[in-house]
Amino acid sequence: MSIESEATPGSEHATRVSDRAEPRGFASDNHAGAHPEVLAALNSANTGYASAYGDDAWTEAAREVFRDQLGPDAEAFFVFNGTAANVLSLEAVAPRSRQAVICAESAHLNVDEAGAPERHAGLKLLARPTPHGKLSVADIAHWDGNHGDVHRGQPIAVTITQSTELGTVYSLDEIRALADAAHERDMLLHIDGSRIGNAAASLGCTLRETTTDAGADVVSFGGTKSGMVFGEAVVFLRPGLSDLFEVGRKAGMQLASKMRFVAAQFEAMLGPSELWLLGATHANEMAGRLAAAVRDLDGLEITHPVEANAVFATLPQTAIDRLHSELGEHAFYVWDFDTREVRWMCSWETTAEDVDRFAERVAAALGQDG
Repeated sequence: MSIESEATPGSEHATRVSDRAEPRGFASDNHAGAHPEVLAALNSANTGYASAYGDDAWTEAAREVFRDQLGPDAEAFFVFNGTAANVLSLEAVAPRSRQAVICAESAHLNVDEAGAPERHAGLKLLARPTPHGKLSVADIAHWDGNHGDVHRGQPIAVTITQSTELGTVYSLDEIRALADAAHERDMLLHIDGSRIGNAAASLGCTLRETTTDAGADVVSFGGTKSGMVFGEAVVFLRPGLSDLFEVGRKAGMQLASKMRFVAAQFEAMLGPSELWLLGATHANEMAGRLAAAVRDLDGLEITHPVEANAVFATLPQTAIDRLHSELGEHAFYVWDFDTREVRWMCSWETTAEDVDRFAERVAAALGQDG
């Protein structure tokens, strides 16, 4: 049956577009598509006229959903991407006299923001090497000598990533301890929550418990990795912290004119159907399944606890080369070329079949395909 003779209008274009899709891989949860319910929410928001720049019913509804999820004092503001969420949120709480931020050496803010914190916000990052990507109270105390020393950057905030860049998860007690340590030093605790849903699902707790109730002050709340098309949120959790943000967002080129299309996605993700939890739980389970399938293979070592939706492992260069040759260079990332550490990331869209097939290819690349 030919497309030309039997296809419905528009289906030929759809077929051409679908041919562009890559096989599902394990490079990043950013590679996954958008959840159908998110797309439905976008379509629903595409109804008639609505006031621009957030003065619309969808944006207010989404902000109310954030208050439901994170507490009555939560003030959510929407931006296009995670770099802006991190940089603008910290810029908003950092007075000119105190613009240093304590972070893990592996933090996305430190490694993968192309210098945006320094360039756009004038922030000095005080990075510490950390086991499995997690800051400790001792890491905060390490910088105590900076306070009041005019020759050194004055810390205003501590930032942690939940879940971390290395796939680990801070416990609620660990977050509370870091928040207490920060507050005792007149600093704030910021959470880079690009995968905050995966962390909450891993801990079996609510979003509020891993943020507001644990003592956090501001959260960069991820949406794209969870199944949205685009958009992140900056959520201030204490009264008075958001006073400077709206002007900073505009000056930072992140004020969306048709904001309803960002907001509608968050309302779908965080509303009664709890898409965030369903997707995060599934992604975490797929990472656990993958870790279990490859853990005992000779020549492979899992390098960090598998606590969310990522598996980190080292394996011989010959195996990495074979996998990339067979599956494509975008099938997964080499995280550290020196140690041959790779990252395999699962998403809300990863299937058990995807995991099992990939595990079989890894075994074969290691010469253990039975």
